[in-house]
Amino acid sequence: MTDSLFEAVPGFDQPIAVLKHCHDRIRKQLGTLQKLLAHLPEHGADVDAQQAAKAVLQYFSKAAPKHHEDEEQDLLPMLQAVAQGDDAALLRSLCPEIMKEHQQMNVAWQTLDQQLQQIACGAAAHLSAAEVQHFTAMYTAHMETEESHIAPMAKRLFSNQQMAQLGAAMQERRGIMAVGSTAATALARPIKNARIAHLRTDYSHASLTESDVLNDPIAQFAKWFDEALKAEVREPNAMSIATVAAGGRPSSRIVLVKDFDQLGFTWFTNYDSRKGRELQQNPTAALLFHWSELERQVRIEGRVERISAAESDAYFNSRPLQSRLGALASDQSLPVADRAQLESRYAQAAAQYGEHPPRPEQWGGYRLIPDAIEFWQGRPSRLHDRILFTLRADGSWLRQRLQP
Repeated sequence: MTDSLFEAVPGFDQPIAVLKHCHDRIRKQLGTLQKLLAHLPEHGADVDAQQAAKAVLQYFSKAAPKHHEDEEQDLLPMLQAVAQGDDAALLRSLCPEIMKEHQQMNVAWQTLDQQLQQIACGAAAHLSAAEVQHFTAMYTAHMETEESHIAPMAKRLFSNQQMAQLGAAMQERRGIMAVGSTAATALARPIKNARIAHLRTDYSHASLTESDVLNDPIAQFAKWFDEALKAEVREPNAMSIATVAAGGRPSSRIVLVKDFDQLGFTWFTNYDSRKGRELQQNPTAALLFHWSELERQVRIEGRVERISAAESDAYFNSRPLQSRLGALASDQSLPVADRAQLESRYAQAAAQYGEHPPRPEQWGGYRLIPDAIEFWQGRPSRLHDRILFTLRADGSWLRQRLQP
């Protein structure tokens, strides 16, 4: 049940060939699983069965996860960074499925892992044929997709430098020092940092000229926000909000804008949270919207104030019941002993208030009244378009182009 001949292994200077070699090893281990299924009913968990089980366990518990990490952390992100047109569209379709299949195969492996552990130590001789067939079919289809689409695309799009970058990342993941390296040079030159430094995308989707941009920055934001909705950008209403404590220490987090108009940009939170406390000390903030699919971002700065209690009540009562109960149960940003305590407080709030929980006094809305709004459009060669609107004392907006 073992193969005594060693296959020629490609070097990491050929990373796509290494990934294909991993697929070949997966196919061999899947074949071992099939042989083990036929062997067990007649011979039980004998020495051959135990050795076969150990070989399969060794590969899918240690080598296969690294192979998946190669794809998830390096190969696919690098492809997404350089692919355009039909290639980019294909990746948008395939990448989520590949990631999902990795998770599904991991779940399926957990069941087989337990059975193989018992066989490997001779404690049992049961191996589910249905689980083996399911696992084999998933992996086989998955590898065919990658070999038909992902590998050829990488070979076609990656430069020699990018191939070297991918190979270096795969070596590092396995703790293998590059040929010609010494321990001293490895310490002096962190591969991972060099790898990140070479990640870049040349933006080319659109431009933003003075004739393109509207005279009113709020109207321009509404135009871009509508285009983000039509482009089905993931959570176009997600924005980073940066606040600064009295001592000058900044902090940022992602929240969801719930309204914007000529008065400003509105979101809701716990007034006693860290951002609430910092806004109490320093009522200014910076917002950032990043719509990567459109290669756009919008930076907004200004003064922050609380909205009226009536406005907060109206929005709070429009939220799903679970969200309203969660606002009552959580003292946002404060420590809690464990998850169980948090869920207990949620259950208490549900029991106490039923379907009509009141808005907590410490929960409500903020509005940022902007005095600076910058629109950023990615362009080739890092010569990005930046149009800044600054509020004048008379309430009008000064428009300027900034250098990238």
